[in-house]
Amino acid sequence: MPSADHRLQPRRKPRQVRAELTRERILTAAAHVFAEHGYAAGTTNRIAERARVSIGSLYQYFPNKDAVLAELLVRHIDRGMWTQAERLDLSPGTLEATVRALVRDAIDNHHDDPQLLRIMMEEAPVSQELRDTVERHGKARVGQVRDLLGRHPDVHVRHLDTAAELIVFTVEINTHKLMADPRTVPVETFEQELVDMVTRYLRGDQ
Repeated sequence: MPSADHRLQPRRKPRQVRAELTRERILTAAAHVFAEHGYAAGTTNRIAERARVSIGSLYQYFPNKDAVLAELLVRHIDRGMWTQAERLDLSPGTLEATVRALVRDAIDNHHDDPQLLRIMMEEAPVSQELRDTVERHGKARVGQVRDLLGRHPDVHVRHLDTAAELIVFTVEINTHKLMADPRTVPVETFEQELVDMVTRYLRGDQ
């Protein structure tokens, strides 16, 4: 992701319901415009037209399209928390099901339009808010996985903290890559191979 500057900061944080709805319309419109036209051709004029707001109204919230794309990526990351983690059965013999739940959750969180996902991953500029969100999400995700591994009787790894980081990174980066270009391999095949690999590692299979 290319670096960015202060121009990425949103200009206005909505304080009223109407203003928040307008901001939501702009972001929703931008997602469609970027997916349909690509980032270079996804101009603020097209976004404003799709959102049915004036270009002046758009600029009240975002200084440019880089800021809009950065906000879409921040939201994408923030939505990616593993909300079902605490409901898993951690009894003996359930490790594969636990790993599958992790992998499927990652896949479900990346079901955005593949073209938009590719644009967000490759072209979204880096703001401080984005860096903070990535760091916050990463720590929370690793913490969730480490907690589960520490409580699961089938897990046999030497270093629990390192194992959690490796698994989160492996699942996230490969899911990003697959869902940005789903033609490379069927999702079902990807899921099964990744589940098998992670499960064998956690069980300590030789």
